[in-house]
Amino acid sequence: MTFSELINRDEPVLVDFFAEWCGPCKVMKPILNSVKDEMGEGVHIFKIDVDKNEAISAQFGIRSIPTLILFKKGEPVWRQSGVVSAVEIQKVIAQNA
Repeated sequence: MTFSELINRDEPVLVDFFAEWCGPCKVMKPILNSVKDEMGEGVHIFKIDVDKNEAISAQFGIRSIPTLILFKKGEPVWRQSGVVSAVEIQKVIAQNA
């Protein structure tokens, strides 16, 4: 499945641009797991390693990590860099569901 196919869904798709060596990225992992546990099938969450996916990272202008982008039917509707709370992420997803 291509990246384009991943983000072109009817449900919101949250993409976490991260790197294995990034400390704040490691902090986001349990937060995103919590969001997925709470929201279930209401959201798809994908992680994109910026070191392994340089073209996609450049396409979306990723300059700092972690960067979260929420897509709705292939279009970015929200973007945030840095550590974001589960409550804030859930709120944004619910607003764009």
